[in-house]
Amino acid sequence: MRPIRDPEGAELSHLLAVCDLTGSRVLEVGCGDGKFTRQYAHLPSQVVGIDPVILDLRTAIQDPALSSARVGIAQTKGENLPFPQHTFDIAIFACSL
Repeated sequence: MRPIRDPEGAELSHLLAVCDLTGSRVLEVGCGDGKFTRQYAHLPSQVVGIDPVILDLRTAIQDPALSSARVGIAQTKGENLPFPQHTFDIAIFACSL
C-alpha cells in the first residue's frame, strides 16, 4: 500500500494560491494515477494529464472523478508533447520531478 501523499492538502492550496485554474486549459505533466489531478479537475475547462507509465494511467482512466468530457489522459513524455503551441494556459509539473 502506498502512503497517503499530502494528507493536509498543502499541495493544492499552494497551487491555487498562485494560479487561478477556473476556466483554464491545463496540462499536467507526470499525472501518474491521477491522485493530484482529481483534486482540481472540476475547476478548469480542460485538463490533459500525461505520463509515460501506462500502469499508472490505467488507474487514472478508471477514476470516476476523472471521467469527464473535459479531462483527458494520454501516455506520452513531456519531451514529446503531441499538442500544438498555445493549446494550454497552465502546465503543472507537481509529480514529474
